[in-house]
Amino acid sequence: MQCFIYKSLKKDELYLYLNKKDDFSDIPEPLFKSLGQLQFVMELELTPDRKLAREDVNKVIASLSNKGFFIQLPPTLVPESITLQNSKLH
Repeated sequence: MQCFIYKSLKKDELYLYLNKKDDFSDIPEPLFKSLGQLQFVMELELTPDRKLAREDVNKVIASLSNKGFFIQLPPTLVPESITLQNSKLH
């Protein structure tokens, strides 16, 4: 499955995957507006055996097939103080 990836210029590390280039019509208006300005990043061929850095490729393919889009949210950051406390517990 071919997909087209855009990054949000408003929200760091937020990416939008589309099944059709520059076709944002499947995205609900309030969600689309919350993404801010988008910049095209790349075109990518998705297959079930392809590895993605932060997402399950099958989840992305399913969302693209069912909804026409997939949103990759920024990673959750763990404050350093919590990480340090957890490492002292072990």
